[in-house]
Formats: sequence, structure tokens, C-alpha cells
Amino acid sequence: MSKKCELTGKIPLKGHNVSHANNKTKRRFLPNLKKVKFKSDLLKRSLRLTVSNAGVRSVDKKGSFDQFLISAKSRDLSLRLKKLKKSLVSKSA
Repeated sequence: MSKKCELTGKIPLKGHNVSHANNKTKRRFLPNLKKVKFKSDLLKRSLRLTVSNAGVRSVDKKGSFDQFLISAKSRDLSLRLKKLKKSLVSKSA
């Protein structure tokens, strides 16, 4: 499983654990990923996506999954969501 959000494109970041003695050891900051089921009203189907918590909140803010997908930038979306967005835009137009 890829540690990447399919909606926002968030990936793990690199950094250091810093001890009291200022010793630095490498670590990774992982995004808070969840498996979430979204329902598309225009396409009449549901999708199971690996999404960060911030991605779920973004969808909630837009109102629906379809509205979020139409307004989202394609460079942040996963490959399968880019195809879905293309079909969604053609159906809504």
C-alpha cells in the first residue's frame, strides 16, 4: 500500500528526532491515512479510497465528493481519480 493520499497527494516527510543532547536520528512523518468510502451521485457508484484526514475534511467542506473532484487540481489526484474526474466533467457538462 502506498503511503500517499489519493485526493490531496500528501506523502511522508523526512526529518530528525532530536534528543536533549541534540543528537539527530532520521525519522519519517507519515500522513494520517484512512480507508474511506465515497459515493458519487453523478456516476451512481461508490469508491473506496486511501485518504488523509485533511482530504476527508476537504470533501466535507465542498459539500459532496463530486463537487470536490470537479474543483480539485489534477496534479494532486491519483491516476484512477484523474480518469474519474474526466468522466465526471464530461457528464456534468
